[in-house]
Amino acid sequence: MLATETSPPAAAGRWALDQAQARSIGLFVLSVLAVYALQPAMPIRQMDFWLPTASLALTVMVWAATSSAFATHRRPDRATLTDAALIGGITLGIAALRFVEPLSTLITRTSPPAVLSVSAALAITALLAVAAGRIIGLRPAWTTALVIALMALLFVLKYEPLTQAFAALLRVAQGQSASQASALDVRWLGFSYICFRWIAALRERALGRLPAMSLREFVTYAVFAPALIAGPIDRPERFLKDLRASFAFNWPDATEGVRRIAVGAFKKFVLADWLALLALNEVNAAQAQGAGWMWLLVYAYAWRIYLDFGGYTDMAIGVARIFGVRLPENFNRPYLKPNLTQFWNSWHMSLAQWFRAYYFNPLTRALRMRAWAAPTIIFVGQVTTMVLIGVWHGVTLNFALWGLWHGVGLFLHNRWADFAKARLAAMQERPRLQGAISAAGALLTFHFVALGWVWFALPDAALSLGVFRKLFGL
Repeated sequence: MLATETSPPAAAGRWALDQAQARSIGLFVLSVLAVYALQPAMPIRQMDFWLPTASLALTVMVWAATSSAFATHRRPDRATLTDAALIGGITLGIAALRFVEPLSTLITRTSPPAVLSVSAALAITALLAVAAGRIIGLRPAWTTALVIALMALLFVLKYEPLTQAFAALLRVAQGQSASQASALDVRWLGFSYICFRWIAALRERALGRLPAMSLREFVTYAVFAPALIAGPIDRPERFLKDLRASFAFNWPDATEGVRRIAVGAFKKFVLADWLALLALNEVNAAQAQGAGWMWLLVYAYAWRIYLDFGGYTDMAIGVARIFGVRLPENFNRPYLKPNLTQFWNSWHMSLAQWFRAYYFNPLTRALRMRAWAAPTIIFVGQVTTMVLIGVWHGVTLNFALWGLWHGVGLFLHNRWADFAKARLAAMQERPRLQGAISAAGALLTFHFVALGWVWFALPDAALSLGVFRKLFGL
């Protein structure tokens, strides 16, 4: 159905179709290369090669698990074999650079591992992909098991003691001492975002809403180069619509893309990096003298995190726009919103929408079937959703408290909005009063969010409580 809706119109002509094909292949190759090129160096030997390879291997396995061809035991077609050969060829080509000494670190930060080891890893990946396609296929229980396994891996990477144990295992596997293992040893580029794209595809497949995707399309979606580092987290069906649309290079899109890149770079590398000198952190908090300085640190952090993250998003959207892909917006003037609900409809929107689609809505539907009271359902849904969003950044007490702060705030706003609905409706004929209330709401919401960053910015709860005491002179 989707292919029919997005097939290039006949009027586009042969040249437009060729550009679309070139764009599709180019984005595929660029994204595979970017997985390796953007991966930072790590203290564990050759992990800057193996972790990107694992990202691609898991992507291929998830694609196989969602592929109807494997589920019906059909043999892979020529296009699938070509795409698989291209991924394998790029991976082996990067590994082969170890023999060309001036170019051995052209793509990866350190010299790649032996080609024989990489060949063995690719063969194992192919076998596991076939097994995933044949075993998981249309079986909901196996799909759920795969989702749980991916979430477990994400948890290992987010929970410091487990990350350190994982680092020790990797060190031993690479012939290094485990005694020096640290959680900082494992920096898996973009895994949080890639993992959520895998899970989105698996859930959409289980719900029967995932359109058929070729291996090339799925890999491009999961590790799309512009969105690899910091999102946004696109939905597969929306991304596919852009990827299959006819494409011809045009100056309006290119100009707009360059403008977004420039705006994003200014936000990130000028404003956010300058504010980082003033922003709240463990060192600055210890040196702040008095409530005024502490408020300055909190305000600086609030704007720094917005400009930093928003800058990355602008650059990702700009690069994608040049290639005809319109990534979803992640921010929509969040600090001007008059209440916390609207703030979360405009802050890191793709992450909030992911949790709404795959956690909040299914949970609240399940609770309604148990005939729970509406306020209880809202409280449980909003608090647990926000705590999960908090620990998605890292499994620490402070990230959980940041999520709890917002979950309780959203519940209180929900109850207030329900209580004041009739009174606010009566004010529709008094625009000045409505404007004043909206402005006051924006100011209150901004300060609630800014104070919430005190949990987010600091490493432990005792430090955060100390900052709160200093802010309010307690």
